[in-house]
Amino acid sequence: MHLSWPPPARVALVLALLWVAYVLLWTPGPLALRMLGLYPKKLGSRVVGWAAGCPLPHAWREPLLGRFAGHYGIDLAEAEFSLGEYPSLQALFTRRLKAGLRPQDAPRPGSLNSPVDARIIASGRIQADTAIQAKGLPYRVSELLKHEQGAERFEGGHYLTLYLSPKDYHRIHVPLEGQVAAVSRVEGELWPVNDASTGAVPRLYERNRRAVWTALGTGSCEGLEVAAVLVGATHVGGVVIDGRWLGGRELPKDGGFKVDLLPCAPGEDLGTFEFGSTVVLLIGGPRAKDWLPLQTGGGVKVGQRLGAYR
Repeated sequence: MHLSWPPPARVALVLALLWVAYVLLWTPGPLALRMLGLYPKKLGSRVVGWAAGCPLPHAWREPLLGRFAGHYGIDLAEAEFSLGEYPSLQALFTRRLKAGLRPQDAPRPGSLNSPVDARIIASGRIQADTAIQAKGLPYRVSELLKHEQGAERFEGGHYLTLYLSPKDYHRIHVPLEGQVAAVSRVEGELWPVNDASTGAVPRLYERNRRAVWTALGTGSCEGLEVAAVLVGATHVGGVVIDGRWLGGRELPKDGGFKVDLLPCAPGEDLGTFEFGSTVVLLIGGPRAKDWLPLQTGGGVKVGQRLGAYR
């Protein structure tokens, strides 16, 4: 989408579009969901993505981005750069943090560290190909993975659902020591993934656009297999797997491919969300029965241990 606007008009359009995004995404309750049923979510996501990526005049960056950061509660003290160095709203939302702010917890047998700053909103055992979204709403693990063969290897394992709010750091990091086995992408709908939606929209995660990254544990994580499912949402259509894991190939719009067991280590870049969404972690493999979560709810930070062998 190539549109040219004078700076004041462009800034006004960006503000208007992002206010619409805020109203639709973070206004709880059934009315907002009914409105979203009529809203062209994919087109709206493309337009808002374009608006968020529009360069802002340098003099406008600090006041405008500062207001947005204050509204959403973004901790600017953690950001890699000063506010005026971010050329757009998208650049601010996909910011890196200052070096050393998210150290990885020390390894121990079966240790799996959080890939994101987020809130754990659901967790449990995977039974009969089923995980629970919220309020008893089930979804199928095999359909969530879709292009990944052998979903039964996660049977009897665990799932952890991590929700990123607009204030959170939006980069995703490798959660374990291992070897990357496959990547894929599923084209789907773009429903929001806030509390109102997860408690009301059936099979939300298996319906939405998503990307999947899977790895086999090595070293202290030998015997585990982990799938990180990056779930998109309204105005969060950009679900990006880091190019390192693609081997120079382009990820299909709806499909995937095996990766040549590239080594990975906790804390390395895995991907990026544009704005924010949800990561579903699936923990399987021959030793999944020995793995126990240390935390099943509440806030977590990148690098914080989520669980280990009992």
